[in-house]
Amino acid sequence: MAILNKIRQRSLFLILVIAMALFAFVLADVFKNSDGFSTADQNLLATINGIDIERDDFEKEFQNQIRRQNSDKYKGPKLSDKQIRDNVWSVELRSVILKNQFNRIGIFVEKNQMRSLIKNFSFNEFKNEDGLFDENKLNEFIANLKEISPLKYPFNGGEINYNDWNNIESDLAQNALDNSYSNMISSGLRSTLFDGKTNYHFQNDNADIKFVYFPYSSIPDSLTSVSNADLTAYIKGNSKKYSVEKSRDLVYVKFDASPSVKDEKDIADNLSKLIIDREEYSEKVLGFKNTADPESFLNRYSDIKLSNSYVFENAFDIENSSKIFNLKPGDLYGPYKEAGFIKITKLLDTKMISDSTEVRHILISYAGLGMSNLNGEPISRTKAQAKTTADSVYRLVKRNRNNFKKVLDLSSDTQSIQLAGMRKFPYNAEGFGDKFRVFSFESRVGEISIIESNYGFHVVEILSQNKKRKAVKVADLGIKIEASERTIDSIFNSASKFEILASKSDFKEVAKENNYSLRPINKVRHLNENIPGLGAQRSIVRWLYERDTDVGDFKRFNLQNGGYVVAMLTSINKAGLMSTDKASVTALPAIKNKKKAELILKKIKAETLLKISENQNQNIQTALAVNISSPTLSGVGNEPEVIGNSFGLEIGQTSKAILGNSGVFYVSLDKLNIAQDLPNYLTFANNLSASKINNLNTKIYEALKEASEIEDNRGLFY
Repeated sequence: MAILNKIRQRSLFLILVIAMALFAFVLADVFKNSDGFSTADQNLLATINGIDIERDDFEKEFQNQIRRQNSDKYKGPKLSDKQIRDNVWSVELRSVILKNQFNRIGIFVEKNQMRSLIKNFSFNEFKNEDGLFDENKLNEFIANLKEISPLKYPFNGGEINYNDWNNIESDLAQNALDNSYSNMISSGLRSTLFDGKTNYHFQNDNADIKFVYFPYSSIPDSLTSVSNADLTAYIKGNSKKYSVEKSRDLVYVKFDASPSVKDEKDIADNLSKLIIDREEYSEKVLGFKNTADPESFLNRYSDIKLSNSYVFENAFDIENSSKIFNLKPGDLYGPYKEAGFIKITKLLDTKMISDSTEVRHILISYAGLGMSNLNGEPISRTKAQAKTTADSVYRLVKRNRNNFKKVLDLSSDTQSIQLAGMRKFPYNAEGFGDKFRVFSFESRVGEISIIESNYGFHVVEILSQNKKRKAVKVADLGIKIEASERTIDSIFNSASKFEILASKSDFKEVAKENNYSLRPINKVRHLNENIPGLGAQRSIVRWLYERDTDVGDFKRFNLQNGGYVVAMLTSINKAGLMSTDKASVTALPAIKNKKKAELILKKIKAETLLKISENQNQNIQTALAVNISSPTLSGVGNEPEVIGNSFGLEIGQTSKAILGNSGVFYVSLDKLNIAQDLPNYLTFANNLSASKINNLNTKIYEALKEASEIEDNRGLFY
């Protein structure tokens, strides 16, 4: 009771304490979100020209692309989540930027134009009995989709709902607007006949010149000095060249989980124990040497499963090939190291086989195997119908081999149709099933048969076989060479020890003292996934861009294939102009050359080429038939300023000093050879136009993207 009384007496004090605690909690949350990323922004993936891209919408499209890749119909390359997200972003970014531009200039697709676009696309669903576009069928189709939404309806070999149809119309409209916009720009880029004439003379006029050349390299670097102010001024004056995006630099030490020599010896010893028979639970277990069932034995003990194929001598490493190839059936070779495995090889059988064969075949495929007919349409026949057709083709060809060409168009192998159905391939070629291979190599020339494979039913005739050679069938008892737990623990200890030492001293010095290789990596962008030498390491990139990560901080990360990396942030590069230290690699030589040019000019007082040559003890050099389109001086290099100025001189006139790529030049024009005029310059004008509009759509988009205001927050989410 006494305690309760005391609590009651101090209730006001307790209320104040609780209130202060709640206030502090709220205030902390405010500060946490005050760094440009508030709670309201946590679904904002990006802003493009004032248009917000929500993360939820982006993720929905990402999941759609994931489902598309995982579907049976997808035949493209397997993409990582990062690659799929990048593709979704690229499509969305392009769409928003172009739509913004289309709205600004007032171009859009009207209903009648959309109908025309659909008509030109020739969807079979909208054709009448005569094969012509029927707008009534289109209207009926759209109305039906709208009525049953969100249910799906068959369309163009698949199924779609009303929302899918709207997306199809949107894509058609986008493509039409892209083309209209591109055509508007390309029409303004057409070259005139005057442009064509100018281009013709640039290519065909040439000049003979004399020149005196003072290389920048003739002035010692010691006679020039470059200050930070010089560097800064040069960088600002060439801002486009030295503009950089925000990035991070790092250096890392990698601790590979590489198997040790002892690991390899242990694997070899364990494999050797499997050779001989042994007792298990009072029962005799046959070893690899005596087993009569090598397939089951390998399934239980080996990382390499039994292959039913025969191989020739060149299938083995040169070091081991003759030793394995000359074994007798039942003999063993090993343990030995090959292709990342420790192996013991047992010879099972030998056979004389042709190393290549030529056949001709007709493939009768069926639905579900992903094959198409000659028109590119998916095959719809059933497996039973395919077998019936294959039997009929077999009887027809068996009766008369000349009938083969008559039924060749039935084949689903559209590539071999162009070669009269013929295929020539080596014994171990990939892409042919075991049954197809066995028949083609082990049956006699002239035999014909029906062979079933993963592609359907093949009617196959053997046309020729090379001379037979010895081939062997082997069983490889193999274990992949991997680091043992002992080695992995040792690597972990080394990485941990390095971290501890680096925390007490200098990261780079500790690496040097312990003979660890330091790998510097520059310009890591905030959305990069791969780091050179490490592969996919998104976790490192995200850490580099975390608010709490400062220059000099380091952290240990796990590597995907085992092992560790300790990475240190060495530089935070803000968007804008490159630092003088980094820009100096290219800026310093350019500034020095400019200062050297000033020193050279101070020495030159004469105004004619001969006087300049005599006063400076420099030879007068000659260049014949120099050309504006290919502005190269023999023995000097690419000098467009020099050659361009030459064409503006009078005969015998000496130019003023020309600051070229490699030095200071004084030029005199000896002879100007003007090409004979043509009656018409349309070809040259057309060639100029073609070069301007080449890859125009990409150039337009890149220009619009560069002019857009893009706030990309993807790095905060992924």
